[in-house]
Amino acid sequence: MRVLAAMSGGVDSAVAAARAVEAGHDVVGVHLALSAKPGTLRTGSRGCCTIEDSHDARRAADILGIPFYVWDFAERFTEEVIETFVGEYAAGRTPNPCVTCNEKIKFEALLEKAIALGFDAVATGHYARLSVVDGVPELRRAVDPDKDQSYVLASLTPEQLRHSMFPVGDTRKPDIRAEAERRGLAVARKPDSHDICFIPDGDTKKFLEKRLGQRPGDLVDAETGAVLGRHTGVHGFTIGQRKGLGIDRSVLDGKPRYVLALEPVSGTVKVGSADALTVREIRADRPVWPGRPLDGPTECVVQVRAHGGLGEAVAEVDGDQVRIQLREPLTGVAPGQVVVLYRPDAAGDVVLGSAKIAATDG
Repeated sequence: MRVLAAMSGGVDSAVAAARAVEAGHDVVGVHLALSAKPGTLRTGSRGCCTIEDSHDARRAADILGIPFYVWDFAERFTEEVIETFVGEYAAGRTPNPCVTCNEKIKFEALLEKAIALGFDAVATGHYARLSVVDGVPELRRAVDPDKDQSYVLASLTPEQLRHSMFPVGDTRKPDIRAEAERRGLAVARKPDSHDICFIPDGDTKKFLEKRLGQRPGDLVDAETGAVLGRHTGVHGFTIGQRKGLGIDRSVLDGKPRYVLALEPVSGTVKVGSADALTVREIRADRPVWPGRPLDGPTECVVQVRAHGGLGEAVAEVDGDQVRIQLREPLTGVAPGQVVVLYRPDAAGDVVLGSAKIAATDG
């Protein structure tokens, strides 16, 4: 096949490209320039998409002996990912920009361009597995549970999955680094990026305040209605947050408070006890089915955030929504995040579908 290898400049995408070459495919490497003003250097694991990353990707392509290009997607990334991220926080929701980036940039914009140029598939360094069963694609968790990225890929459509390759999903991360060493790839020991790429210093609150300004409001006890303090904007909070609330300690009873609800119109942040965080029902919008849609009430395992938040549930399509009844309550379930449904078999690694969390009930 003709394969376009998306090369971020990290070890995973470099090994993915190498494996595609080794498999006999006609491979071309491409690095996506996602920032109009990329930093010249990264600091350890802070950020990505820097000039350094572009150079690292080019050096890896040179070692592999494949053509290499840089495509400028900065404008689309700003519109589709950054502006969506800011808008979601302003509306009192908690988005996952990696999900949006995969959906809108890597597997919509990039894949569309690749197919238009005659490529059969796009290969990435994501930790996930992909198979086809009876003509239907199945997205599965990676072999390495600590690196699994099926959650952030679960919004991909069947057609997108048919043109996707995840060559490293069947290998654990230490073995990927060892393979990169054997192949002579200089990125073998390069640190992973652990931050939102467009917020390299990790200070999300400062980033949002710079774009949204200050929108003061009250911190209110959800049970009593008492005002416990003031804040500079609901965009500085997320459901389940405990630290950094800015509550006047003199009004507390010694019990910790957690963010329970965000009301952007009134500027109110409601806080309460940990017990009030429990969720037993989730309603989610915009369902996407990598394989076949649900047919009636379906037993599943759900994941409500990128790391953790797993629970057994029964899910059912209800009009344009998915209604999910949890077998055991979960906490810290935030509207705006994605809920991913997995098949509840012994492996529990096949993605059934995903949707964006719209509302929850205790």
